[in-house]
Amino acid sequence: MNADAALHAELDREQSQIAALRDAIGHAVVGQAGVVDQLLVGLLAGGHCLLEGVPGLGKTLLVRALGQALHLTFRRVQFTPDLMPSDLIGTEILEEDHGTGKRVFQFQKGPVFTHLLLADELNRTPPKTQSALLEAMQEGTVSYAGTTYELPRPFFVLATQNPIEQAGTYPLPEAQLDRFLLNILVDYPSADEEQRIIAETTGAARATVPRVLDADGVLSLQLRVRELHIGEHLLRWITRLVRATRPGPDSPDAVREFVQWGAGPRAGQALVLCAKARALLHGRLAATREDVQALALPVLRHRLLLNYHAEAEGKRVADVVAALLQAVPCEAE
Repeated sequence: MNADAALHAELDREQSQIAALRDAIGHAVVGQAGVVDQLLVGLLAGGHCLLEGVPGLGKTLLVRALGQALHLTFRRVQFTPDLMPSDLIGTEILEEDHGTGKRVFQFQKGPVFTHLLLADELNRTPPKTQSALLEAMQEGTVSYAGTTYELPRPFFVLATQNPIEQAGTYPLPEAQLDRFLLNILVDYPSADEEQRIIAETTGAARATVPRVLDADGVLSLQLRVRELHIGEHLLRWITRLVRATRPGPDSPDAVREFVQWGAGPRAGQALVLCAKARALLHGRLAATREDVQALALPVLRHRLLLNYHAEAEGKRVADVVAALLQAVPCEAE
């Protein structure tokens, strides 16, 4: 078997794994195909995802189904106003050696030491506890009492927040938001999907999600994503798109008028990785312009800060991103 045939055989095997993962999630989640695809893009790209949607749309169910489909350790933390950083990363406890009678402090690891962490309603906990996730999300480590502890690999944070009920919440700061690769909006299901949800969740049978992929499989797919090709013309376009989000004399009209603060270089990194991950999701060995266009909004949605004029005019980040894609065209290859 030559190198090209071997590569395509490996790609076919990876496509089977991804299809099995999507099917496994479908055992518990009805519809939401776009949301599931974005979630899988985040997983393949090795980044964290922030899911937003009104209560009752199955955000927690979706994350739990992903955790059940992956042969990984899974923890769920309900974020509340009284949650402390030690409740998340762990703390030292005094233990006695029954043989010697000597007492020593031992670090008791918290729920963040897992492969897949569901941070439910992350914006309900104060900034002091929110910031305890920063090092874990960026470095994959936790520092406590002068010692640095490695987190398991892969490490994947899926956080949820309710965008409409703001009483008693603490908005995530920009530094925290920037750690999330994607901001995924979970919308209402279609009429047919809603009828299926009602029918399937009110009967006696309970959905069982099979486990289809382990840690080594996830890491292998993440490595494949980084190996995929992306053309120089796409890299130049992504760079121009990200730089165009920053208000200035040469910015597109929509950015100058409605954006207070633009995206940083991490947005460009996220767009490249997500475009590659989407290419793998669709069985391709190279990212395309369509991959970038499809993921521009979830990558930039939480990285653009709109001004008061945008709020007064009823403009959303989606409107600005749409205008941005039109104003900054992709040059020919």
